[in-house]
Amino acid sequence: MLGPKSKQSNKRKSWTFLLEASNAKEVFLTGDFNDWSQEKHPMRKDKNGTWKKRVILSPGSYEYKFLVDGQWLEDPRNNSRCPNRFGTYNSVIRLTET
Repeated sequence: MLGPKSKQSNKRKSWTFLLEASNAKEVFLTGDFNDWSQEKHPMRKDKNGTWKKRVILSPGSYEYKFLVDGQWLEDPRNNSRCPNRFGTYNSVIRLTET
């Protein structure tokens, strides 16, 4: 298992984040890969109400959350999480080279 922000190589991968929130008006992807920016990665809603954002990341471990209409939300499709300094949890993904 890789630690937070561990990098084994410069081999970057495409990863698509998904969130089903058909009633949401605005969703942003935030995480340690974008310094928790609340503006850098806006997500787009498809005709089925699923919000999507594709990002390119190096192998490693990343913490993230969705910002849905101004409210922080963990990824309901991902059971991997860790506590944060606000007393809640962040979702975690681990990308390998293969």
